[in-house]
Parts: sequence; structure tokens; C-alpha cells
Amino acid sequence: MRVESPDILLTTPESLEAQLISKKTDHKHILGGVRAVVIDEVHAFASDDRGWHLLAVLERLERLVGRRIQRIGLSATVGNPEDLLHWLQGAQPHERTGRVVAPGVHLKAPEGNTPPPGDIELDYVGSLDNAARLISLLHGGEKRLVFCDSRASVEELGEKLRLRGVTTYLSHSSLSLDERRRSEEAFAEARDCVIVSTSTLELGIDVGDLDRVIQIGAPDTVAAFLQRLGRTGRRTGTIRNALFLATEEAALLKAAALLLLWGRHWIEPVVPPPQPRHLVAQQILAAALQQHTLGDRTWHEEWNGLAPFDKSATPIMKYLVGGGFLDTDEGLLFIGPQAEKHFGRRHFMALTAAFTAPPQFTVYFGRKDLGTIDPRLLLEQREGPRLLLLGGRSWQVGHVDFNRRRAFVEPAEGGGRARWDSYGLSGLSFPLTRAMRDVLLGANPPVRLTRRAQARLAELRENRAAHVDAHGTLLLREGDKLEWWTWAGFRANATLIASLGPSPTPYNSPTTPGSASVRQRHRRVGRLPAPTSPTAWSYPRSTPAPYRA
Repeated sequence: MRVESPDILLTTPESLEAQLISKKTDHKHILGGVRAVVIDEVHAFASDDRGWHLLAVLERLERLVGRRIQRIGLSATVGNPEDLLHWLQGAQPHERTGRVVAPGVHLKAPEGNTPPPGDIELDYVGSLDNAARLISLLHGGEKRLVFCDSRASVEELGEKLRLRGVTTYLSHSSLSLDERRRSEEAFAEARDCVIVSTSTLELGIDVGDLDRVIQIGAPDTVAAFLQRLGRTGRRTGTIRNALFLATEEAALLKAAALLLLWGRHWIEPVVPPPQPRHLVAQQILAAALQQHTLGDRTWHEEWNGLAPFDKSATPIMKYLVGGGFLDTDEGLLFIGPQAEKHFGRRHFMALTAAFTAPPQFTVYFGRKDLGTIDPRLLLEQREGPRLLLLGGRSWQVGHVDFNRRRAFVEPAEGGGRARWDSYGLSGLSFPLTRAMRDVLLGANPPVRLTRRAQARLAELRENRAAHVDAHGTLLLREGDKLEWWTWAGFRANATLIASLGPSPTPYNSPTTPGSASVRQRHRRVGRLPAPTSPTAWSYPRSTPAPYRA
């Protein structure tokens, strides 16, 4: 590339930034001719902090080339393409040309409320063992892609399918790159086989012609479901299809609610997260590396006025100077000793890794890198040999190099365990949680329901009747404990808990609310604000539980 610039460059925002700060790269020679940027799966960027990082790097790229660059976003699952287009244009959007191409989106249901096209079926199987048994018996001779909601589930299901004689491949983020590539290539060339995956195969990876998508449980968003559904129906004469296998009642309710929203032609709007101050600090240091020096009054011009990388970031810049991450001399800013200390290895490559993961141990069979595991699997006390499950196979741990975070293993007959913990709080959205309430009140998704699914939904509606009401929310009391069934989603419930203030005797971890309900001790409810209208919630203490709010 340094000798002859390419006509098209396929890259990531992090790799693009690595080129911008590289001492060996003639930035103008390689990137000075860029005229357009195409962002595939743009919704996946916009919905988290990587989107802000992308916008910031694109502004610096425009400063380098000296002109506006056309920006084009591609997605099949965007509920608000016009808003996303405005966001994608970055600073001064009225001066740019751009498009967000979202051909697969139906923003309004057609007349007659006809569900979207697709052959969708919902079944209740009750366990992962039963799911493996059903997958091994159904659709013989077909190529099947199975999605699970966690890496541990992928490993467990993969092992169960292999024990049943099914040709099975695995793909998730903790498998080594070589392992994933081998699985994906073998799957693309085979016929009667299954590949079990997390969302890693949801976006943009070609695994050949698929016959069927199977979903264990349900994803958290309609957009994710549409991405997975879109893996099928690509050959002439075939239609998109998906089989949902719910292994527990909560997953059945969530899947039914998701398909209810899908049948209503609803899809989540993409909303970028607010105020990425950690990225502002990272970008200031990266720009100082790229330009060697920044003016102490003009540094914010590197992002063409894009908020929050504009003058509003002055406190962050001052903090970097005060902490020794930036030095200043005669009106110029440049990399300081603390930045050298923390990020300077391999010419600040750690600085381009703006998104980090918890520490993991790499697992080796001989010299072969199998992937990474959570270190707690190696640290917890237990009797007998320590067995891991990775790549759908069990391994016995031999030597562990704790300094280099490496574990060396040998094949085992079975009994391995898989574990990767997620970090941070998460939950379901307001629309999905309300759709779950609608299902409990009797609404059915416009898909085929097996007799098992119908029977279990009927049981759910009967057992959960005290938790839903068509006209309001419900408060249930048991002694001094109270559960408020808001059906308002994770964020609303988290806000509600925050408004109650700290509790000296919390009930059921009030700092980690559910998506459907909030639990508190009974005496805490008196601190809630008074009703502002006849339709607002109220709490009549004399009313026996349950009662409607």
C-alpha cells in the first residue's frame, strides 16, 4: 500500500486510526485521495461507542484530504434511517452529501396488518438437551445455522450435538481466529451439518447457502432477529425461515413478544449513546500523535466542530495536561510522559484499542491456539482434574502460566465446563417488555406455534395473571416486601429505583432491576412522588394486595 495506493480499502475504524498515527506511513499518499466512505452494517456502529470513534476518525480523515467525503451507510435493519443519516454526516451535516441505504426495512405495516414475509415457527423444548435432540432429528441433509445467546451455550450445545453424531462447527468471539476460520470454511463447503454461533455470524460473514436458521431462546432486539433471518432465503425459489426453540418459560415469553413486534412491522430506532468522554480523551491523544503538535487554542479544529470533540471538551484537555498525558510549551500541545508510560509500547498501538475486554487466559493444545477462557475457571477450588469446554470439546488443564496468562491442555472424554462472564448492566427495552405483557394478556405472534408452545403459553398466562393488567401496572405485597410490575423495561425500572434513593435493607438487589418489575421493601414506597393526575399511579395502603396502580 505504501508503494501503490489501492483503489478500494477495506478496513476498520481502529485500523484506519493506526494508519493515521503511524510514523512509517505517508498519510497523504495513502489516504489523500479518499472520496467516499461506505460503512456496512452502520446500525451496529451507531448503537454503541464505536460509532462515536468512527465519526471522530472520519473528521480527522477529512482534515487530511482537505475536502468533504461522501458518507454512505448500509443496513437492512434500521427503524429510523433519516435520523441515522443525520448522525452519520457528523459535523456540519448540511454541507455534506450522503445516504443511508436500508432496503429491508418496513417502517409502516401494509393495509390489513399483514405480517412480514417469512416462514417462522416457535416451539418450547424445555432444555438444551432437548434442543440438541430435536436439531439432530430435524432437517437432515440441510445446512443449519444455530444462534445462541451466550458463548457458554454455544459450547454446551455444540458438544451435545457432536455426541449425537451431528457434524457440528462452532463460532464465537473467544475461539481463536484460526479456529473460527476453519469452522466457517468447513461449514461453507459442507452440506448436512450445523454451525452453532453467537452473534458473530449475524453480520456480514458469508457461510455459503443456508437452508435454515434456528434460534435458541431469543435475541434482545427485532433488528438482531432480522439480521439472523436474512441469512436464509437467498437462493432462487427459497424463502426466509427461522425456528425458535425456547429452553425455558422466560425465553418462550421473550421470543413470542419479539415475534409479536416483528409481526407489527416494528423495529428499534438506532440511538447513539450520549457523551463518550473516554473517547474524547483518547481522540485528543491520538490527534497529538498524528499531528505531532496541536495548538492549545486550535486543537478542537481537528474534528471540524463535531460535538463532543469541540470546545466543550476543554475540561478533558486540561485534565490531560494536568495529569502529564499532554505537555505544553509556547502554545503547543504534544504527547507527555504519562501517555508514553501508559500507551507508548509498539508506537502507541494500545491507544488505538479504545475498546478493551476483561483479562482472559489463552488455551493451547501443544502449539495450537484454541481460544480464550475466563480466568475464574482456573482459579476456583474444586476436586479432581480441571476440565474445560472449548471448541465444543472437553480438555483437561495441565500446566498454567499465570504470568503470561496461558493454559496448556490435553483432550478429555467429557465433563468440561465453559464460562465467560458478561460485565455491566443490561436489560430489555420498553417496547419488548410491553410486548411480553401483551402476550400474557392474550396476544399471539403471527407465526406457527407448536402444540408444546401453545400449551406452555397457556400455562404462563394462567400462572402470571396476577402480574399483568390491561389498564395499568400492578403492585404485589408479601409481608414488608413489595414488587411493582411496571412492564416498563430495564431503563425505566433503573430510573425508578434511582428515584427511591439508597435503602439500608435492600430487597433482591434493587441496584440491578429487572425489565418487568421492581422490588423494594414495603415501607420505601412512601417516598415516591404524589400523583399528578387522576390517571397517575397511586398507592392506597388500605387496599389488599394485589391491586392496580
